Amino acid sequence: MTIRLGDAAPDFTQESTMGPIHFSEWKGDGWAVLFSHPADFTPVCTTELGMVAHLKPQFDKRNVKAIGLSVDGLESHAKWADDIAETQGAALNFPLLADSDRKVALLYDMIHPQADATFTVRSVFIIDPKGIIRLILTYPAATGRNFDEILRVIDSLQLTDSQKVATPVNWKEGDEVVILPSIKNEEADKLFPQGYREIKPYLRMTTVKK
Repeated sequence: MTIRLGDAAPDFTQESTMGPIHFSEWKGDGWAVLFSHPADFTPVCTTELGMVAHLKPQFDKRNVKAIGLSVDGLESHAKWADDIAETQGAALNFPLLADSDRKVALLYDMIHPQADATFTVRSVFIIDPKGIIRLILTYPAATGRNFDEILRVIDSLQLTDSQKVATPVNWKEGDEVVILPSIKNEEADKLFPQGYREIKPYLRMTTVKK
């Protein structure tokens, strides 16, 4: 099954370190980040899970729930969680799916045979309150994910959902944004009373708050 941007996130029920997860019910009306790991006791993933645990307050303030996945079982997850707490200085404070039957991995196309026929690749899915997939990232096994970038994308998605703007290259919260080209100047004058800079008719910059 191929997952694309704009698709409804496949629902599932699977065991986790925090009990059975029925994904749509667990997510509720907020955002979610689902991210997979090739296997337990892998060094890069250990650092990633520790970082997400450290970042939980940042996810919480954005109304985002994080959920990890590995294809090993609950007993293995529990032992790995001890290592994560010991080495990363943060205990798991979000669920880690025990996807030993590959059910969720197959639903989300996380197994890429040309990369590894058995284990999940290092995937990320951002899912919005309506259950729609808004971002898909796939990293090679040797490259750890940048969760600052994932938070940045969430900030962009939440801002651009609420206002008629887009975020330019390397944007971060508080930076100038781009007014959508479909917005005429007359409408822009009303929507952005703080003013804007017109660099080109299609490139107008302004500042807004989320």
